[in-house]
Amino acid sequence: MLEEDPLIQLLISLLPSPLFMALSVAFGIIGMVCFYSGRKKAKPRLKWGGVALMFYPYLIGNDTRLLVVVGLALCAGLFFWRE
Repeated sequence: MLEEDPLIQLLISLLPSPLFMALSVAFGIIGMVCFYSGRKKAKPRLKWGGVALMFYPYLIGNDTRLLVVVGLALCAGLFFWRE
């Protein structure tokens, strides 16, 4: 029979950390607000920046530092390049 404990430990280690999940949700909410605001005000940069903020965590692996760096860069881009 196979030992289940090493398999379970391996599967748990592949899950993202709670901080990663919380930051993903936070950047997703910011992106959703930007998307709705950009759609309502007819500002395509804000709208597509919001879409980018909502969906980029799916492209990042389990690297929390990369999630923060890219998220802050997208937020800064939306802030400085607004119309």
